Formats: sequence, structure tokens, C-alpha cells
Amino acid sequence: MAVSDGELISELYAGCFRRLVVQLYAVTGDLSEAQEAVQEAFTRALAAPRRIAGLDNPEAWLRRVAVNVARSRHRRRRLFDTLLRRLGPAPVVADRSPEHLALLSALRELPEGQRQALALHYLVDLPVGEVAATLGVSPGTVKSRLSRGRQALAALLADSDTTETSIGRIDVRS
Repeated sequence: MAVSDGELISELYAGCFRRLVVQLYAVTGDLSEAQEAVQEAFTRALAAPRRIAGLDNPEAWLRRVAVNVARSRHRRRRLFDTLLRRLGPAPVVADRSPEHLALLSALRELPEGQRQALALHYLVDLPVGEVAATLGVSPGTVKSRLSRGRQALAALLADSDTTETSIGRIDVRS
């Protein structure tokens, strides 16, 4: 009885995915990178299952593809790092003050729509109309989300004893 393409890839995945990840982890020194490289190898196998079926050692092919993927990604990352260094020092990204961390934590608690509206309007400094266009909603919806979001932020920050927090133009007391 012939094995279907999907069954072949499934059997390969079940039989050698973990082993390949361990091998690639030794090569890359990064578990996430190893997992991604092996996943990419399996993705390529799915794109050409007949090719895999004709191989004497499909695991060796998957390993070679995964290693090549990891090497290519490493080269691109090195090139990107080199280009970034040429641009100068990295910009200061985040304020690590307790107030800023409390605000970020509170923002994560909000519904997605409110969080997006608040971030785009107050942190990116976009006008309501542009926030609406970016999110694909009406300006009235943005205004509603901003209002509800400010109220929810004030309540969340009051719970964390930082009611007086004001970051950028977001003043949770208003």
C-alpha cells in the first residue's frame, strides 16, 4: 500500500522533528532559531513531497535544508547588524520609570481596540481621523475607544496606586 504525500511528511515530522531541532540547536546555539530552521525545512518538504519520497534519507535532506536556512538567516542578521552600526548608536527606546512600566502594564489589560486607539493617538500623536483610517473604523468609534480607554486606564492605574501618572499626552485624570 502506497503512503500519501501528507502521511509521508507526517511520519517524517513525528520521527525526526525533535532530533533535528536538537541537532540544529547545537549548530545555532539558539533553541528558537533551531525550531524555526527545522520548521522551514519541513515547509519546503511540504512544497515538494514527491522529491522527499524519492530520497534514500529524507532526514539528511531536511537537516541540510535546516542548516542552510540557519546559515542564511545568520548571514542576513550579521549584515543587518553591520548596517545598524553604521547608522550610529541605537536610539533610546523605552522609559524604565515605574510610572511608564505601570502605564504599559495597564495598556496590556485594555481591549485591543482601546489599546490601539490610545497608542496611535497619544503615543504616535496621530489625529483622530488618521487613527480611524489606520484602524479601518469611523472617527466616532475612535473617539469612543479613546474615552473608554482613558476611563479604563484611570481605573487600572488607580488600582496600582499610580493615579497621578501622566505619560506623554495621556493624562489618565482627564
